[in-house]
Amino acid sequence: MTQGRSIRLFLVDGTPNGLLTAEIMNWTGHVLTGPRSKLSELVQRPECGRTGIYFLVGPDPDNSLRPLVYIGESDDVGTRLKQHNRPEEKGGKDFWEKVCLVTSKDQNLTKAHVKYLESLLIQNAGQVGRCKLINGTAHEYINLPESDRADMAFFMEQIRTVLPVLGFDFLRETSRPSREPEATPAAEPEASPRFNLEVPRHGIRATGQEIDGEFYVFKGSLARGSWVGTERGYQSLYNQLCEDGVLVESDGTRIFNEDQSFSSPSAAAAVVSGRSANGRTSWKAEGSGLTYGEWQDRQVSAAAAESELQLT
Repeated sequence: MTQGRSIRLFLVDGTPNGLLTAEIMNWTGHVLTGPRSKLSELVQRPECGRTGIYFLVGPDPDNSLRPLVYIGESDDVGTRLKQHNRPEEKGGKDFWEKVCLVTSKDQNLTKAHVKYLESLLIQNAGQVGRCKLINGTAHEYINLPESDRADMAFFMEQIRTVLPVLGFDFLRETSRPSREPEATPAAEPEASPRFNLEVPRHGIRATGQEIDGEFYVFKGSLARGSWVGTERGYQSLYNQLCEDGVLVESDGTRIFNEDQSFSSPSAAAAVVSGRSANGRTSWKAEGSGLTYGEWQDRQVSAAAAESELQLT
């Protein structure tokens, strides 16, 4: 069973779009984030004068699915952020719209620590593949004692835990669904079955599975050869997947070249169908034939019944 975590969030100026701090119980790290428009206020805070790691995040004009991210370190984060705020032609960076910095409450992070953390984080972000890194190739930094490397590995895991809570998903590990139906134990009713979506008239047959809140369509699934729906909704997502080589032309249809995650079963169904679609009714569970909506309703009803039994 996964252990719960307690994260304390604080709205510095009382607004959801302003500066925000985050802390995890029993962790010495301190996270501060905010939009670039609040940079003048952010750099005045004491955290910005400490040694730490920072992330610059902005949209990728060439890819709507993944953000652009720059990961850096400094023994004076505030000064470095001021440099990055300059125009591109003066050595700054124009792409970013949000900033997130991680420092230590006990101020025990040294320059060697953050250089090592930077190296680990760049490697991890590249492996996860949820963003496009501006950094380029990561330089491996190993000039740190074994005990300190262990401490930084723990520190990094806390960063990877708290950042998604703040809306930064680029370090979140991508969980891959199992290809084998029997690999999912029957004793775990909360585990998602595999779902199929078929439109024989258009040669469409796709298989997917829900895992960790995302709906995956498996590699090898077939989708419609072109978008035929209205010019809105998930059309941009469909086009982006075609441009990225995830959806490849194949005898009048398109085939998924890799497992692809979607934010919802409806997003997945729309891309597969080439038009807007209701994922709750389009996807049918293998074996039972239940729609996704019916399967989910059974899960909720079973959980409610179990809760009632525990109360009696």
